[in-house]
Amino acid sequence: MTALQIPRVALGCGNFGGIGSAPEFFGQGLSEDQAFELMDAAWELGVTAFDTADAYGGGRSERAIGRWMSSRGLRPVLTTKTFNPVRAGGDHGLRPERIARALRDSLGRLEVDQVDLYLAHDFDPDVPLADSLGAFGAARADGAIRAYGVSNFDAAQLAACLEAGEPQAIQNSYSLLDRGDERDLIPLCARNQVAYVAFSPLAGGWLTGKYRDGEPFPAGSRMTQRPGPYARFRTGPTFDALARLGAIASRRGTSMAGLALAWLLADERVAQIVVGPGRPEHLAPVREALGHPVTPAERAEIDTVFG
Repeated sequence: MTALQIPRVALGCGNFGGIGSAPEFFGQGLSEDQAFELMDAAWELGVTAFDTADAYGGGRSERAIGRWMSSRGLRPVLTTKTFNPVRAGGDHGLRPERIARALRDSLGRLEVDQVDLYLAHDFDPDVPLADSLGAFGAARADGAIRAYGVSNFDAAQLAACLEAGEPQAIQNSYSLLDRGDERDLIPLCARNQVAYVAFSPLAGGWLTGKYRDGEPFPAGSRMTQRPGPYARFRTGPTFDALARLGAIASRRGTSMAGLALAWLLADERVAQIVVGPGRPEHLAPVREALGHPVTPAERAEIDTVFG
């Protein structure tokens, strides 16, 4: 259990007006109308936390969320992040003055006075952690954020954060196909009451069953747009494990994606999972995961497949 209380499922908004933080895709991804449709569907399902970043779509994601909230009169639990990739230009990193400026800009795009969770989107080796975390702490003291944390940090970096400040959350990639945090980082979070948030819970679509050995990748999938982060999964053992997971899912009457999400939700150490559907119908696995929890016996069986 963690001290920070956040909804178990968040809507990942990285494809609003772009594809993640990649400048070459700014203006692509979901249009604002499509983003509104997806946020409406998520809210109707009971997903009341939205996750974004100032770099997503070059700010377009935050703007879409702000306009949606204004038009609907609704206020989700908001997570946003700052760092910006180096390739996006000179304005990047975690210098205190930049954090303050980036937060003001994010609040403006989101049309709010406070975000619930503000994250350092990456580790900055050029700025002392104490300086960066001091800026986050000052923002919390001013009421501009409710809590702060980090993202894409390893165990050693999080340990250093715990010495330099009071991070309340970490958001990293975690799924059945990406379990590197299990050995050191997740136990470190549990010992220090740091909320562990899992992004890419379906491993870029690999845990949906849409990628098949020897077949071309579906048009528009992450493997046709940004294959680099997931190329390591393209192996015979991975396809074999996915076939076994699919059989378990079929036996229990759910999709593979629903089972993969339910596996994560069955772990009390995972405070939240961030799902990034492209269309409203892609929210169906979330409904399955919430409605068909994984039993201890099923979790043990799944662990024998991917352990």
